[in-house]
Amino acid sequence: MDRFNGLEIPETLAELCDPRRSALVVYDMQVGILRQLADADRVLGAVLEVLEAARAAGVRTLFTRHVSMPVELSGVFQLRQAKVWQRQDRAADVRAPFPPGAPHTQLAPELAPRDSEAVIDKIAMSAFEGTFLEMVLRDCGVVSVILAGVAIEVGIEPTARHAADLGFIPVIVRDALGWGDEAAAQRSLAALEWAGDSLIADVAGVRGALGA
Repeated sequence: MDRFNGLEIPETLAELCDPRRSALVVYDMQVGILRQLADADRVLGAVLEVLEAARAAGVRTLFTRHVSMPVELSGVFQLRQAKVWQRQDRAADVRAPFPPGAPHTQLAPELAPRDSEAVIDKIAMSAFEGTFLEMVLRDCGVVSVILAGVAIEVGIEPTARHAADLGFIPVIVRDALGWGDEAAAQRSLAALEWAGDSLIADVAGVRGALGA
């Protein structure tokens, strides 16, 4: 641990995974998203390993869900994005893909959030945009955010960059990530690693650090 000007600056994975100063954010591990992945079982298994280790260590844990506004409450960006994702030519033809109460919007049942954990609904890609995540982490004295889930190239990269801009250190669990496009996913990881704001780790390393 580097110390300067009354601050403790973590350097190692173990220091970044200190349960007193870290939090786990499990990103968009939803039924309807996982069913789109060819390797959903791998992703779910790896995320569960990280989740179990975090729970055993007493790490603060939060889950995100991507939800959709009703079409009647969708604005210009939301409608444009829906057109692109749903391959529609007209906004009048899009639908709300993830209504909050829909079965496919729910988290994978294996995750089973506990009463001591929180589920955050969002309509943006960054888990910080328009949610209470920053306030919770800041108020709890969190320094580093462990990120796992789906999808690295769509939502986890923006969340990691937003976290860094807010002064949190992202720890990205490389093998506990899912993606829709592998080439795009590798570009996202390479860009994050090059930027240096995030620490890229693996499940075994995070489990060991949390166990320590």
